[in-house]
Amino acid sequence: MKRMSDNQAIRRSAAEIDYTIRRARGEDGLALGRLAQLDSGLYDGGPALLAESGGELLAAVSLGGGRSLADPFRPTAEVLAVLQLRAAQLAGVSGATESSRLAGLRRLLRAGRRRHRYHAPA
Repeated sequence: MKRMSDNQAIRRSAAEIDYTIRRARGEDGLALGRLAQLDSGLYDGGPALLAESGGELLAAVSLGGGRSLADPFRPTAEVLAVLQLRAAQLAGVSGATESSRLAGLRRLLRAGRRRHRYHAPA
């Protein structure tokens, strides 16, 4: 069996890496801080989605502002794209719920205005 050189191993795509996506927990703060240092960024401590492989953090996306962090020494472009897509889906779900509530409230207010229109005395 042919052995891969270090350069070939580095060139592997993210599609060949098994990873897990999950929400960040309190104990992830230190790992997120390390990832931020590797990526020359900052972790604000807010809610985030993580991608990890073999217990190592590959990438993270903030759920509050979309800021992303990734390990520059690993093939993370595809992982980061999946994380960003998932974060957008989660934002869309909460946004859709909120906008449907607002739409329902607007309908109620409009219906109320139609029934109780004010007529000035002549």
